[in-house]
Amino acid sequence: MGSAETLNVIRRTFTKMLPGSIQITGEALSGAEIKDICDSLKENSVRLLSVRGCQLSDRDFGRVCRGVAESHTLVQLNLNLGVVSTINRTKQLADALKTNRSIQTLFLHGSPLLDAGLVTLNTALSTHPSLVSLDLGDCMLGDEALRLICGMLPPDGAKSAFPTGLRELTLSANPSITTKGWARLAIAVAHSSQLRVLNLDYNPLGDQIAGMLAVAVASSRTLEVLDLEGTGLTNQSAQVFLDMVENYPTCLRVLVLAENAISPELQQQISDLLSEGEEEDEKEGEARGSERTPGREKTTWVPHSNSHSQMVLLTSGLGESLLAETEM
Repeated sequence: MGSAETLNVIRRTFTKMLPGSIQITGEALSGAEIKDICDSLKENSVRLLSVRGCQLSDRDFGRVCRGVAESHTLVQLNLNLGVVSTINRTKQLADALKTNRSIQTLFLHGSPLLDAGLVTLNTALSTHPSLVSLDLGDCMLGDEALRLICGMLPPDGAKSAFPTGLRELTLSANPSITTKGWARLAIAVAHSSQLRVLNLDYNPLGDQIAGMLAVAVASSRTLEVLDLEGTGLTNQSAQVFLDMVENYPTCLRVLVLAENAISPELQQQISDLLSEGEEEDEKEGEARGSERTPGREKTTWVPHSNSHSQMVLLTSGLGESLLAETEM
């Protein structure tokens, strides 16, 4: 079976699994294909749009952005792997997000945004009424961009311009961020009232920054997943996390420490303690029964093992399921 035929089978499969989805990977899109996508967006028949790694003209990118702006049903938008390739495209996307009110998940992984791109997107992202999941991995970001991102993690109980607050944030592989920037993020995470998932894999963090993050995790009342895969950690960091999960109450349920200079024994000890904590919480929830908070969201995690796969939050605080992305 040829690659084009395989891709068509994949598309048909996803259409059955996820009604209203358009997923295309790594193709050069024609004007006719762009027109079909835009028509579907304007007809409000699309909930998931993924043109990951696709090639399209600047004119066609603008057409897609106008379709995104007009859509009332689009929940997830995937522009990963260089689709947002210039500052002009970044501006067009920002304009679309300022008008759109429905997007809950935005993937921009592998886009050369730089700090200037985040400055351009900041207002649109920070005032969007529905956005809860944002992937800015491998976007060549620095400290200025991270400062703006921290503004999307409003402190617990504080009034903020950000309507909902991010629940999932991916900042994988942004090595230009300095210790100062990561310290700022750790403070924001410690006081955020919303964040559930934080992916920092493949950043050169080291033990010092990991120690800051451990304090942030201990302070957070919501963070459940922290990915530190391939971040230059040693047993020193692992001992800090082990002490935290062993002796202090925490919401953390998943801590990814793969591809670090950490002994398998320490990793297993931490994993076992986190699993025990989750089992205890489940038992308490069953015992409390009807006393549980109504409408508490259920979360499903898809762990990842390399820099290209996604850890995806499948539920949102708005009560509507997000559509999971499967990386091909």
